[in-house]
This record gives sequence, C-alpha cells and structure tokens, in this order.
Amino acid sequence: MSDLFERDAAAIAVAQKLRFFPLAVVGGHGSFLVGENGRRLLDLSASWGAAGLGYAHPAVVRAVTQAASDMAAASILSSSNEPAVALAERLLDIVPGEDERRVWFGHSGSDANEAAVRAIVRATGRPRVLSFVGAYHGGTAGSMAISGHTAQEGVPKLPGLELLPYPDPYRPALPGDPAEAVAARLDELFATTCPPSEVAALFLEPIQSDGGMIVPAAGSLRALQDRCRRHGILVVCDEVKVGLGRTGWLHAFQAEDLSPDVVTFGKGLGGGLPLSAVVAPAPVLDVAPAFALETTAGNPVSAAAGGAVLDTIRDENLPEQAARRGRSLMDGFRALADEHALIGDVRGRGLAIGVDLVRDRETREPAGAEAARVVYRAFELGVVVFYVGMHSNVLELTPPLTLSEDEAAQAVETIGRAIGDVEAGRIPEDIAAEFAGW
Repeated sequence: MSDLFERDAAAIAVAQKLRFFPLAVVGGHGSFLVGENGRRLLDLSASWGAAGLGYAHPAVVRAVTQAASDMAAASILSSSNEPAVALAERLLDIVPGEDERRVWFGHSGSDANEAAVRAIVRATGRPRVLSFVGAYHGGTAGSMAISGHTAQEGVPKLPGLELLPYPDPYRPALPGDPAEAVAARLDELFATTCPPSEVAALFLEPIQSDGGMIVPAAGSLRALQDRCRRHGILVVCDEVKVGLGRTGWLHAFQAEDLSPDVVTFGKGLGGGLPLSAVVAPAPVLDVAPAFALETTAGNPVSAAAGGAVLDTIRDENLPEQAARRGRSLMDGFRALADEHALIGDVRGRGLAIGVDLVRDRETREPAGAEAARVVYRAFELGVVVFYVGMHSNVLELTPPLTLSEDEAAQAVETIGRAIGDVEAGRIPEDIAAEFAGW
C-alpha cells in the first residue's frame, strides 16, 4: 500500500471516506488519474461525477486562474460578484420555467437538497415530503432526512416522510406494471394516511443513481408528477449526479418529459470544485432573508468554474457526445453479457450506466461480494470504477463527458477481463475485505 494512502489513513477521518481499493492520486488529466507511483488509471467515475469535464480541462483552468488572480471577495453573503450573478442568470436561462424564479448557491448536492426542502416546507406551510426507497439526496442531516437508501439506515427522517417504491423495471418492488403500481400506491397514500394537502413536495431522481443506476419505467415519473400537480405539490428534480449533459440531454428530466418546479444541481456543475445550486420559484427561495446561509457560497472562483462548465457543455455539444459514447459502452457491456453470466442487466442513458451483477439470472440474486472483487481487480488492471445499489452489486459508470471512443473501448475490455477473472476464481474472496464500500 502506498505511503500517501497510509498517511491518509492516519490523518483523515473515516467518517468522510467511501473506499473500494487503495487509490492514492497525485494528479489527473482528461479521463485519467495519476497514481502516486506514476501509474495512469482510466477514471470511469469522474470522482462520482464531480469531474464532468475530466481533470484539468483547459476551460476550467483558465476560468479559475482568472477569478483567483483578482478575487472579487469570497462570498455572496454580503456582496455581489460578477461570476456568481452571471452563473445564476445562465441557470435561469437554461432551466425551463415560466414563473419568476431565483437561484441559491451552495457547495454540494447535499446542501442544495437540504436548502430546497427547508425552504419548500417553510414557504408552503406543508410539513410532509414524498421521496423514494433507494433515494440518496445527500449526506447532511436535512438531505439524509428525505433519503431512502440502505446506507443511511438509522438516520432520523423528516416527520411524515413517505417513501414510494422506485418504478424499477428490473427488480419491481410491487406486483404488476411498475409504472401503474407505483402510481396506484401514491393514490392509496393520498386517500388514506397521507392527505395531499399536507405534502409540500415530491423529491425525485430522473435516474436513481446510488440506488442502483435505475432507469425508471416509461411514463412512471410523469404520472407521479401529474398527480402532484393536481394537489399543488411541488416537484423537485435532483439532477446532482445525472444532470448537465450526462444522459444525452442537457437535463436528465427531459428524457422523462418532466417539468419540475425545483431543480437541484451539484457535482459536475463545479468542474471538480465545490459548487451546487437550486433553481426554484421566487416565493420559495425568497421565503426569508438569511434563511440558508453558507459563508463561501457563490464565491467567484467556484462560480467562474461553473460558468466555464456550462460554456463547454454547450460549445462542445457534450450531451450529444455523451449519448454516442453511452451507446458504445452499453453495446459493449451487453456483448460481454453473452460471455459472462455474472452480468444480469445493463441499463442507463448516455454516460450514466449501471451494470447489474447477479449470481443467478433467473432469480436476479444480487452479487455484492463479486462486485467488490470486480472493482478491485479493475483497479489493479488500471481502471477506476465503483459499485452502488441497495445491495452493493451495480457497477456504476459516470465517466467524464469528454470520454473518447478509444477510452470507452478500453473500459469495456478491462472490466470484461476483471469480471472474467472473478468468475474464474482467480481473485481472492477477501481481497477487498478492508474496504467497506457501500
């Protein structure tokens, strides 16, 4: 194990770590990380999607350098600055909506979702929220309070929170058609224990990422949105991981024909720097002065990076490129499924892809232990990929939107080799024992 990784273990708190193998990084360019020993690793996670343009993208470097060299304060708390105001105007321009709206800035998707739920409950006067089993809206107290992922079991939830089954076509939680079953479940709640007049918002992910990179059943989220609209319930779309071009659309909710009232952004918006945003109706985000303060929120350096990210997505037509690369990757993994019984399902949109590993294709029993060994072996072979899901068995691919065709081919070949090594019993069962993962 590297000296850097050992120093990390001795100095940095376990409470903020999610480790799958001994990855120690000293640099990065494009889609590749550089390890302490100089080894180049193809990063298919992009640091959980935060490095949406890859590492050291020239546009981000230029924007950050310029903003930091003559820094217009460090906050929007008590002053305005050009990069933050310009980025807010850009977000209002690219997010569909007709009513007067505002933008709130933070540092991560977690604080964006927390700010959103607090403001919505206060502004509407309604105390309850709808979310989904498997939802992961963040790691702060308020964002965990509306999440439904097994990784956050035992965390206090928002009083009156109702968790709907996510409309999963591969592992449906309810009998019958997934879209119809989940809609019927919401109808039942509204008619019995959860009067719609008490519900402030429905929080949804257009693809449930940490829950297993689940693409919802066709029309299911639109049906839930329509029901909420009848009762004045705000629809909040969490685009933190899968938004801003990743799915082949600028916004992931567009593929589901949604028109959310509130949209939250994070991860890739900052190009690797801490930056998040909420776009919401003015009555929500103007609910009270100093209601959701963060001292360095809207700082000009992160805001400038965000502007460069949006420019690059537009100028390089990255949604279209993500769609093309995503098709190549999914075609490649589906071909691998013909050779490897461990692959039960390949799903996704654009460069938001899940490879569901199973022990039995008939029962669809999740192969969590095998997934841990696959990602460890892929790391040994020079590829960084992590697993997600309620059963820790889904390989998640959220690579930089700038991923090349050759890099996509390398990804398929290397992960296929790692899966083959695990299936053949060549990888020790305890190889990832000291890495908790999910």
